[in-house]
Amino acid sequence: MPSNPLRHRNGNILTPAGFVRGTVHWGEAGRITHITGQAITEFEARDGSAPLILPGFMDLHVHGGDGFDIMEGGEALARISALHARHGTTSLLATTMTAPFADLEAAFTAMRTSSHQPTGARVLGVHLEGPYINPAMLGAQPDFTAPIDLNRLQQLHAIFPIRLITLAPEVAGNQAMIAPLCAAGFQVQIGHSQGTYEDGVRALNAGARGFTHLFNAMTGLHHRAPGMVGTALAHAEYAEIIPDLIHVHAGAMRVALRSIPKLYCVTDSTAAAGMPDGAYRLGRHTVHKCLGGVRLADGTLAGSALTMDQALRNLVHTLGLSLAEAALRTSTHAADYLGIPDRGRLTPDAWADMVVLDAGLKVVDVVMEGFHPLPFTDNGKQ
Repeated sequence: MPSNPLRHRNGNILTPAGFVRGTVHWGEAGRITHITGQAITEFEARDGSAPLILPGFMDLHVHGGDGFDIMEGGEALARISALHARHGTTSLLATTMTAPFADLEAAFTAMRTSSHQPTGARVLGVHLEGPYINPAMLGAQPDFTAPIDLNRLQQLHAIFPIRLITLAPEVAGNQAMIAPLCAAGFQVQIGHSQGTYEDGVRALNAGARGFTHLFNAMTGLHHRAPGMVGTALAHAEYAEIIPDLIHVHAGAMRVALRSIPKLYCVTDSTAAAGMPDGAYRLGRHTVHKCLGGVRLADGTLAGSALTMDQALRNLVHTLGLSLAEAALRTSTHAADYLGIPDRGRLTPDAWADMVVLDAGLKVVDVVMEGFHPLPFTDNGKQ
């Protein structure tokens, strides 16, 4: 038995103050105790002489992966969380589809029994993407939209915690429910909406804070009708965006990056993530992966095959973000949006959630709450 119970990982560590060439230490409880080393520039950190250690990715919009869909229950959540952990995601929200209440109840029950797997990303709760959306803006959602029923929401929440709710504020009854939902402890964000700019402003004033897959399945920006995109660009502090370079043009992403201070990345990943081209399940739909994208048979985009490590590389290699800013967009801002100060950053007392990258920004190691959830080389143990 070693006299020092701390575990450690050496490398070029991204802290809130910048990069440090040194060592991150954590205790048996899985929380960081201290970081030692010498401050260096990002240019020096990326010289390839040592691995890069970043906060583990946080993904607030995950439908599937490894051939499995959240809505199918069984071992799906365990397989999905393991797939995303292999790509550096250390925490996520399982995201449901618009579906009848019985389907949602079954999915929530399955998540409750399989959410604490030691071999995958930590599942922090559920992103309920529908059924409170506009039937004219379904995107790839099945047509099972429904009015908000707070009692049924609480039933689902009692089974497995709901952290985010996507809704369309212009749908009859939804605007009036935003304040009660927020008062009940739910985070509300706007999506799958045909609403106007004014609808969006009223929703934000009522307590909504974010936007679901910005630009997609919402009214676009026109100079005489700014739409829901205009609301987000003019007023939002937070919004999620899918940086697979298919859902949103790089130029539009640059507009959003300049306009929304804490824009953060999600994958909106489906069962096709980590899988070859072919047909996969998305809720009650069959979707098809081809040429890097995922679509319904009619060509409608239907989630993605993106993983968060590729999201990071797209931000850095295509959009030209610094690695420090890209890490904010793939970890820290999402944690702040959910009000979780001990994830999404490498600081003392935070969870030891880390992704270790090589000079090409490929994942070589993952640490989740101080443990290696997958069979990477365990260089952190003494």
